[in-house]
Amino acid sequence: MSVEMQTQTAPLRDRYRERAVPALQRRFEYDNVMQVPRIAKVVINIGIGEAKDNARALDAAVNDVRQITGQQPVVVKARKSVAAFKLRAGMPVGIKATLRGQRMWDFLDKLIGVALPRIRDFRGISDSGFDGRGNYSLGLREQIIFPEIEYDKIDKIRGLEVSIVTTAKSDEEARTLLGELGMPFRKRD
Repeated sequence: MSVEMQTQTAPLRDRYRERAVPALQRRFEYDNVMQVPRIAKVVINIGIGEAKDNARALDAAVNDVRQITGQQPVVVKARKSVAAFKLRAGMPVGIKATLRGQRMWDFLDKLIGVALPRIRDFRGISDSGFDGRGNYSLGLREQIIFPEIEYDKIDKIRGLEVSIVTTAKSDEEARTLLGELGMPFRKRD
């Protein structure tokens, strides 16, 4: 691989070290590099209400998340029974995968560089997904925006939620961190 190709496809983890850390240190005047916010984990989850009626839906969603993340997701089960939803405690209601380390960086790289630009009429993501503590949640309507998912082999279009957990103390720090990593936030008016 040529030197030019390496700089174009620099992994997100390197971009964090080389670009985001110095920028955050200047902007927020941190005394120590260890004060700079970092991404702790990424959680991907899918709610599957239809799993109580259709066991194949759960298997298909597990397979989709496994292909997207490269990791086996955990089945989330109902804690309480809710008669109005015909739901009993212990029934599967969703799946989730928690990514850390290199898998987390690889997923974020794929999300920012490949998946988000594949969204139809994409104009950037909203910055209203911050929770007040420096964490960001993003809802995606279709799992087919990820290149691993083959459109012909899915049983149903499912949405998924991506939660990015950071060590930032405020939303402003987290937004700056994600912006430096290349997260395509919508322009503010």
